Amino acid sequence: MLRGRLLLMQIERASAADVPAIERLLEGAGLPLDGCEEAFRQGVVARDREAMLGCAAVEMYGDAGLLRSVAVREDIRGRGLGRDLVAAAEAIAAAAGARELYLLTESAGTWFPRLGYTAVDRQAVPAAVLASVEFTHACPVTALVMRRRIA
Repeated sequence: MLRGRLLLMQIERASAADVPAIERLLEGAGLPLDGCEEAFRQGVVARDREAMLGCAAVEMYGDAGLLRSVAVREDIRGRGLGRDLVAAAEAIAAAAGARELYLLTESAGTWFPRLGYTAVDRQAVPAAVLASVEFTHACPVTALVMRRRIA
């Protein structure tokens, strides 16, 4: 537990060695693991010393990106870490040439609009993003689709 202790948080690029801890974090948040290892080749993690606190990943599809696997450990939610992780993932996407990011969510449809994401129809999503593991296998068709222009 981190109660009563100052967090020394650091957000950095994810590495292959982070995948097991990322998977545990995603499982704890009820998020799918399909394609996780590949997605975190362009992802970020937040740590406090050696403890994994949060993560976010981006998959690139031409000039569109898919923001996925945004998770923060339950005991530290509400401190702005999710916002910081999304900003770091957006910076990676922008540096890779993304003009817009898409995401799917079942539980954060009221949170992502605070970061500039708006709901869109699936028909608005580029075909390459629609063909991703996230859209084809990991998330149900009832998941909310959201988009944010970043360039």
